[in-house]
Amino acid sequence: MAAAAAVAVLGLGSWGTALALLLARNGHTVRLWGHDPQEVAPLCRDRENRRYLPGIAFPPGLTISADLAETLADSGLVMVVVPSCAYRATLERLRPYLQASGTGLAWATKGLEQGSGRFLHQVTADVLGEQWPAAAISGPSFAREVALGLPTAVTVAARDANHSHRVATLLHGSNLRAYTSTDVIGVELGGAIKNVLAIAAGIADGLGFGANTRAALITRGLAEMVRLGTAVGGQRETFMGLAGIGDLVLTCTDDQSRNRRFGLAIGRGETAETAFAAIGQVVEGAATAQEAMRLARQHRVEMPITEQVDRVLHDGQDPRRAVEMLLARDLKPESA
Repeated sequence: MAAAAAVAVLGLGSWGTALALLLARNGHTVRLWGHDPQEVAPLCRDRENRRYLPGIAFPPGLTISADLAETLADSGLVMVVVPSCAYRATLERLRPYLQASGTGLAWATKGLEQGSGRFLHQVTADVLGEQWPAAAISGPSFAREVALGLPTAVTVAARDANHSHRVATLLHGSNLRAYTSTDVIGVELGGAIKNVLAIAAGIADGLGFGANTRAALITRGLAEMVRLGTAVGGQRETFMGLAGIGDLVLTCTDDQSRNRRFGLAIGRGETAETAFAAIGQVVEGAATAQEAMRLARQHRVEMPITEQVDRVLHDGQDPRRAVEMLLARDLKPESA
């Protein structure tokens, strides 16, 4: 376990709270930040996040604040855990504090920037510069299980191996094993695309299809992930690891996944608006489907499952028709 450090975690959702709990239990001084004082107040009062992680008490080393300057003061690492749609704006707010202190950055957000399809490491470079020490955290990790202290493994990727090792060391403890990687593109893409494929798996299950269908979607979905990932510069072996097949299996098969639950609702005939409201948190895969198809077209990569999810969510395609379209595709070798 790393020597005690001061870590700022930005984002009061389930995953941000879970990572703050983990870090505090590892002996670090952790400040958890939320932009809305009305959301921060009950966490300070109750010493738990009753909205997202009820019944899990905050350890003494974890404090909560809506004051960004106070949160970032003397922090050795800033961990950003906000939805991808808020990632750039959050970095813009952070920039004056980070550049004055030289503090390192990590993010546990899984998605692509909406409207541009840019990876979050590219957004980080846009805002902070190419040489900023920054790392992506990904892998099969439901927030509640991490918060409960159940065994988990994740991947920390950074171009600077020293920085990825530093972040991994802070996370690593008795209940979490952190591996390192230099394949930032592969780790980020795996974490983004698996959400789209989890929606596909949910839709199939919502339509009443069986385990055969789910297994086929996961397997052929992985093939799509690898095709796009290697086309944009990711390493094939990354998609065979925690940030690829590991996270994909997790989110496609367990109802703790928001993306899978969203797909289930769509498959059962609910509207997207009703499903979003019932889940009450951001469903990253819904927007990522569009951005993934933007990348796929740019790189001339076929992604039939992702394409059908995009059509169902954004073009009004009937889910059963989407399945028919997938089954009607021309015969081809599995390796193609």
